[in-house]
Amino acid sequence: MTEATAVAARAPALVDRLSFFFPAHNEEQNLRPFVAEAMEALPALAGTWEVVIVDDGSRDATPAIADELAASNPELVRAVHHPTNLGYGAALRSGFGAARYELVAFTDGDRQFRVADVGRLTARLAEPDAPDAVVGYRIKRADPPVRRLYAWLYRLANRIFFGLRVRDVDCACKLFRRSALDGLRVESGGAFFSAELLIKLGASGRRIAEVGVPHYARTAGSATGARPAVVIRAVRDFWALRLRLWAAPRRALRRGDPILRAHVRVSGEPVAAAGPGS
Repeated sequence: MTEATAVAARAPALVDRLSFFFPAHNEEQNLRPFVAEAMEALPALAGTWEVVIVDDGSRDATPAIADELAASNPELVRAVHHPTNLGYGAALRSGFGAARYELVAFTDGDRQFRVADVGRLTARLAEPDAPDAVVGYRIKRADPPVRRLYAWLYRLANRIFFGLRVRDVDCACKLFRRSALDGLRVESGGAFFSAELLIKLGASGRRIAEVGVPHYARTAGSATGARPAVVIRAVRDFWALRLRLWAAPRRALRRGDPILRAHVRVSGEPVAAAGPGS
């Protein structure tokens, strides 16, 4: 049995309550079909669920479409807006802050993951060892070779300098128990956010499990993760945390804004600017 077949054989576990959110930056072509996909898939994964759209300062029709979707489905869909583009980590922070339920999952809004595959994560969470978080790894990454090379180097750097033994640090398919996030602070507001969160989860004694998920090629919109400004910001945040951990580990782990205390407004109102770590 191949790895992909073995992973697919795990049946989704129905959970009581699940918050599902995704960041969206200039995703006007993807937004409606992705929310429709989520609303079709989530009833099979949770008894009670919600979808939170985090518009990260989009300059296309994304904000208007997000508000339209929220107005059409007020009990199930909410929209959070950044007045300007604050970065990927800031968008994730706002998503965590807006989530209301005991389990919190996210993917990206570019449709490179299927919402139904969050079921692979809920199934792993329900296993006897009861991990605090389940993070996906892309079974076969649908990205150009240069991006796969960068990802391999990034994973290696996180393993060497932080001891982070996660196969796919930035895989945007993750599930967390809300209780595991309580008290955690993350400083980065950029692409290093996911790595910093996992590093601090591990340092706090939380248990992280991994499961393979399919990855699909983007069919609409354009990726922004490889822009020089994004990469430079991630490198800066990487070394800032590493140097602080060497100098004063306890203080470094306490730096940043609380994951569960983002101050957000929903349904058309802008979110307050992220804290000094963004």
